[in-house]
Amino acid sequence: MKILRTDDSQFEGLVEWQYPPHYTEIIDVESGTPIRIHHVEAGDPTGPLVLLMHGNPTWSYLYRHMIPGLAAAGNRVIAVDLVGHGRSDKPSEKADYTLARHHQWMRSWIETLDLNRVTLFCQDWGGTIGLGMVAFMPERFDRVIASNTGVPAGEGGNDMLRQWLAMMDMATEFPWKVLSIIGEENVPAYRAPYPHASFEAGPCKFPVLISIFPENPGVPLNKQVQERLAQFEKPFLTIWGALDIVAPGGDKRLQQLVPGTKGQPHQVLPNAGHFIQEDAPDELVEAILAFVKAT
Repeated sequence: MKILRTDDSQFEGLVEWQYPPHYTEIIDVESGTPIRIHHVEAGDPTGPLVLLMHGNPTWSYLYRHMIPGLAAAGNRVIAVDLVGHGRSDKPSEKADYTLARHHQWMRSWIETLDLNRVTLFCQDWGGTIGLGMVAFMPERFDRVIASNTGVPAGEGGNDMLRQWLAMMDMATEFPWKVLSIIGEENVPAYRAPYPHASFEAGPCKFPVLISIFPENPGVPLNKQVQERLAQFEKPFLTIWGALDIVAPGGDKRLQQLVPGTKGQPHQVLPNAGHFIQEDAPDELVEAILAFVKAT
C-alpha cells in the first residue's frame, strides 16, 4: 500500500486553527503498512474526554467553533482526522479503502491511545465508523451524541443516490463544489489536505462505501454494528439538522434501534443542515455539556 502524506505547509495560516498536530502510528492489518493518524487536543488533559469525529469530505477543522467551548468547560477534547482526510495519512488508491479497513484503523487508533470513558460526538462518516467503534468496544464509551449520520445496512435508496454512487465510483477527484453549502470562504480550508487530486482517493471512495443498497459489500459489517447497538444501553442522544438532505430521518432510526436513546432530550435544530457543526456550533456545545452533566 502506497501512502501519501500532506506537507505541513498546506495547513499554515488557516483561520481559527492554531492547534499543534498529534500523531499516532497504527498498522494496517491487511497489508502490514504503518499509517499515521492525526488528532488535535485542547482543554484539561485530566478532564472528561470528549471525542469529536468528522465525516466526508471534511476533517477536524470542522470542529474549530466547538473545541474552545468544550475545552473551556474543563473537558479534554480530541478531534481526530479519519484516514485519507486532514493531516492523517492517505493511502493512494481507492481500492485501499474499505469499510472494514476504516473500522480497523480507528479501532487500532483508540486502542493505541488507550482512550476510555469517552463521550463521543459523531457526524456523517464519523458516525458510521464511530458507532462501529461503540458497537465493538462499548466498554470504552460512557455516552454518545450522534448528528446527521447512520449505519445503513442494505435498506435501499432512490435512483438519484444510486447515480451519485456510480459517479463517485468512477471519480478520480472530488467534486468540491458540493461544499459550497457551508460557505465558499470555508472551502479552501477543507481542500488544504489535498494539494493534488492524487491525494483525494479517500474522499472519492467514501460515497461508494455507503452500504445503503443490499449488494454493497459493507452490509454484513453494518448489520453486525446494528445488532450490537441494539444492546447499547448507555446514554445516547441524537441532535439533527432539520435541513439535512443527506441523512433525513436518521435520528428516528437510531432512536428505534438503540436502547440508550430512551428518555433522552433529542433535538432537531431548525436552521441546521448536514454539516451541523458549521451551522449550529454553539447549540451543539450547549447540548453536549448539558448531556454530559445530566448523565
